[in-house]
Amino acid sequence: MGTDTAQARATDEAAERRREQRGWYFYDWACSAYSTSVLTVFLGPYLTSVAKSAADADGYVHPLGVPVRAGSFFAYSVSLSVIVAVVVMPLVGAAADRTGRKKPLLAVTAYVGAAATAGMFFLDGDRYLLGGVLLVVANAAQAVAMMLYNSYLPQIAPPEERDAVSSRGWAFGYAAGALVLIANLVLFLAHDSFGVSESTAVRICLASAGLWWGAFTLVPLKRLRDRRSPVMEVTAPGPRRLAATVRDMRRHPLTLSFLLAYLIYNDGIQTVISQASVYGSEELGLSQSTLIVAVLLVQVLAVCGALGMGRLARTYGARRTVLGSLVAWTITLGAGYFLPAGAPFWFFVLASGIGLVLGGSQALSRSLFSHLVPPGKEAEYFSAYEMSDRGMSWLGPLLFGLTYQLTGSYRDAIISLVAFFVLGFVLLARVPLRQAVRDAGNPVPERI
Repeated sequence: MGTDTAQARATDEAAERRREQRGWYFYDWACSAYSTSVLTVFLGPYLTSVAKSAADADGYVHPLGVPVRAGSFFAYSVSLSVIVAVVVMPLVGAAADRTGRKKPLLAVTAYVGAAATAGMFFLDGDRYLLGGVLLVVANAAQAVAMMLYNSYLPQIAPPEERDAVSSRGWAFGYAAGALVLIANLVLFLAHDSFGVSESTAVRICLASAGLWWGAFTLVPLKRLRDRRSPVMEVTAPGPRRLAATVRDMRRHPLTLSFLLAYLIYNDGIQTVISQASVYGSEELGLSQSTLIVAVLLVQVLAVCGALGMGRLARTYGARRTVLGSLVAWTITLGAGYFLPAGAPFWFFVLASGIGLVLGGSQALSRSLFSHLVPPGKEAEYFSAYEMSDRGMSWLGPLLFGLTYQLTGSYRDAIISLVAFFVLGFVLLARVPLRQAVRDAGNPVPERI
């Protein structure tokens, strides 16, 4: 009887875990419309055009009296959003671990971001400052919300399931991004048939991503469970908790070594994601419809790439698979430097290469880091992780913007990002991951 009861309890727990995992996937489904339609496709070229319409005769805008080349305004806005997120994330992470109430914090940050994105409908004329403010708010809120979302992974999946669960989450997100982008593509290409101008169609696409984000966030908020950690029964205020987190992370130098490697190579990934459309439109002279099709191709192939690299990780280990993806990123960016202008075919080839490695490199990095987090400190540690994933990626956009400002060439700007992948590869290859997992107090998976 006791054995039967234990088996029944284990079956019920497994069923509840799978239900929670399915709910967890849906936040990626919800927020990826922002990442794809807004940050990757529409907002960069559109905000750049708005800034150019407000620029002076020399091509500069002057937010707060600071001269900024209009072509760099979007990149600088992304960098500023990251700085805001860097300040906020550790404090929210400490509060989440201390109280165990991640869901309310996830709800607040997700809906702030969704509202700011929906507000982009009002970005027209020369309102480049409004666009910059909404971008900063939406991107910072997205970073904080993703930190909370990622911190659920060690709680909803045992070590042997994390590569697969993380990969499915990314695949869900890219599938949603592709679906929304298809609808946006129909509206954008046939805007005359719908009786709207091209700029109005773009603003509708931006706002619809915010509505999608808000609507589907209801699913994870219903299914995810809050867990109060017995480890974090402290009541220290935010700044003191943040200082304690930094001191605690210094006690796990191998976790910090992995995080440093990730900070560097993911900075490159995030910059490619956010600046590729600007590169395609401004340097290669490609139309907006071509860019949308290219990003749609990335989304579709990223689903296959995330699931396929998840399978490779089961055979070769997650680290080797990620290292291989960094080599692929380096080759792809190098090829991108030589792309001929006005040639959509070769841009589609480049997009295919990005898509095949994009989802897997991100998903497996997330699952690797989850093994290096001390139990009970998931949100705090994932706040540091998220500073890179959609937070600490300020250096890449800044380098991209500065390179363009100094050289006037987007080709020079894009090739400068190769350094992030090369250095990230070297640093990741030097981290003894099994020892790092043991030092964090977690069981070591059979293959990592």
